[in-house]
Amino acid sequence: MLFIRSSLFFLGQVITAPIFTLIALIALPLNPVTRNVLISGWARSMIWWLRITCGIRHEVTGLENLPQSPSIILSKHQSAWETLAFQAIFPTQVYVLKRELLWIPIFGWGLAMSSPIAIDRSAGREALKKLVENGAARLKSGLWVVIFPEGTRIAPGEKGKYLIGGAWLATHTKTQVVPVAHNAGRYWAKNTFIKKPGTIHIHIGKPIQAAGVKADVLNQQVEQWIESEMAVLDA
Repeated sequence: MLFIRSSLFFLGQVITAPIFTLIALIALPLNPVTRNVLISGWARSMIWWLRITCGIRHEVTGLENLPQSPSIILSKHQSAWETLAFQAIFPTQVYVLKRELLWIPIFGWGLAMSSPIAIDRSAGREALKKLVENGAARLKSGLWVVIFPEGTRIAPGEKGKYLIGGAWLATHTKTQVVPVAHNAGRYWAKNTFIKKPGTIHIHIGKPIQAAGVKADVLNQQVEQWIESEMAVLDA
């Protein structure tokens, strides 16, 4: 039964992705915020379809902590789920991602039109420079920026190294950080086709100010908050 339900969800993705890619093309002349609102309609519809087909719901704690101004979201990364759900939970956003994702046919093309910050991870300090330059432009245009500081999906109960990029962008643009913890990997695990029914819990922390703080110190503060919340969620 889980295979059938997961297959129905996948079928919905395959059918609707080209439609929203076309919408993205039509919306290309619009300003980035308006364009992303239209493009994110696919993600919002997929979260609805996921609930219908696979029985995966979500509950959010801490929505009152969200600032009014564009901010940087630093989040745990366990699943493909959060890349969809965040578009329904948080204000209009862009993602920092590895540039190779933009090369994927249809999906990557639509992703490219959502104004992501695509970086070459092997570029070192040049990548950080590009991150700050592009990140500042996105924030100024009214878009939030989402970064997964561990850089890749991490299985539930495990912990990766928190990379400096998100904190670096925050301190160099003097933009507050919103830390986020969740347990999506319990129901939609990394590199698995089968999705299990249940309720994903998302905890949103209070904003952490970046002005006047060193990047490594901010990175540690984010890591401590997220991992302490993950201990609660994993329990």
